[in-house]
Amino acid sequence: MGVSAADAERPVLSVVVLSWNTKELTLACLRALHAETPKHAREIVVVDNASPDGSADAIAAEFPGVILARNAENVGYSGGNNQGARLATGRFLCLLNSDTEVAAGALDQLVDWLVEHPEYGMAAPRLVNPDGSVQRACMAFPGPFTALCYDTWLGRFPPGKWVDDRYYMRGFDHLHSRDVDQPPGACCVIDRQEYLDGGGLDEELWLFFNDVDICRRLWKRGRKIRYVAEAEVMHHCGASTKGFQDFVVIWHRNRLSYYRKHYGPWIRPWMQVAVRMRAAEEWWRAGRRNADPAARRAERAFLKQAVQQIFAPGGSGR
Repeated sequence: MGVSAADAERPVLSVVVLSWNTKELTLACLRALHAETPKHAREIVVVDNASPDGSADAIAAEFPGVILARNAENVGYSGGNNQGARLATGRFLCLLNSDTEVAAGALDQLVDWLVEHPEYGMAAPRLVNPDGSVQRACMAFPGPFTALCYDTWLGRFPPGKWVDDRYYMRGFDHLHSRDVDQPPGACCVIDRQEYLDGGGLDEELWLFFNDVDICRRLWKRGRKIRYVAEAEVMHHCGASTKGFQDFVVIWHRNRLSYYRKHYGPWIRPWMQVAVRMRAAEEWWRAGRRNADPAARRAERAFLKQAVQQIFAPGGSGR
C-alpha cells in the first residue's frame, strides 16, 4: 500500500512545549530544538499559559515557524499539554518542559524505540543537570504506604525507609536503559492518537501527578514504558513549577485526586492521616526555628490553613 501525499508531508513528531513565565528558559529550549537537523520530520507547538513576562511575544519574534497558542488564562499543565496535543499533527507526541534543552538526536532515539517496539506506549530520556550529572528521576508507582512515608520521619527508618527506597528506585543508577513505572515527566514521547484516545493528561490533576497518572493508565492497558538512557536531555529541575504561589497546596490536592482515582474513596481518611502527620512535623519545626512567638504563631496558622484548603470540598485540582 502506498503512502498518501498528506501522510508524506505529515511530521513524524510533534514537540509540545508548555510555557509559563520562563521566557529565557523557553527560548533556550527552542534554540536547542532548532540547533539540529532531525532524522524524523517534526513540528514544534508552543502553548503559552498567559505568561506575564512577555514569553509569547519573544517566542513569536525569534521563532516565527513554531505553532504558537496564546492562552488568556493559565489552564494548568494538563490543560495546556492537552491543548498542544490537539493542535499537533504528528504521529508521535513529545511533551517537553520549557526548562529543558535536548541533546542532538535524543528525540529521534525515543521515536525509533517506539517504532521498533510497538508494545511500548511511552519512551523517555535520561535527564541531566546543567553540570552533566544524572537526575535520578525515575520512580515506582506510589502506593498507600508511600503517602505515609514520603517526606516524613517514617521514611527515615526501616520499614518506612524500604518503602521510600522502592518509590525513589534508589537501587537504579539511571545509567542504563530499562522498563520503568514512571519515567521523568519533563520529557516523554507517546503515540499521539493513543494519547488522545486515552483522554490525554487528566485535567483534574492540574499541575502535579498527571504524569504518574498517564503512566499508570498505560500500564493498566498492558503498555510498557521505556527509559532510554542513551537519549539525553538537560533539565533545570523545578524551574517551571517553583513560581506557583500555592505550590504546596496544589501538590497535595493533586496527590489526593490521584490516590482517589486509583484507590477509591476509602483512601481519603488515609491521606488525611498522611497530610496531618507531615503538618505535625512542620508544626514542631516551626517551634524550633522561630524564637519569636509571633512568627511561630503565624507559621503554624499558615499550616492549619493549608491543611484545611487541601481537604476543602472541591479541593482537587487547583
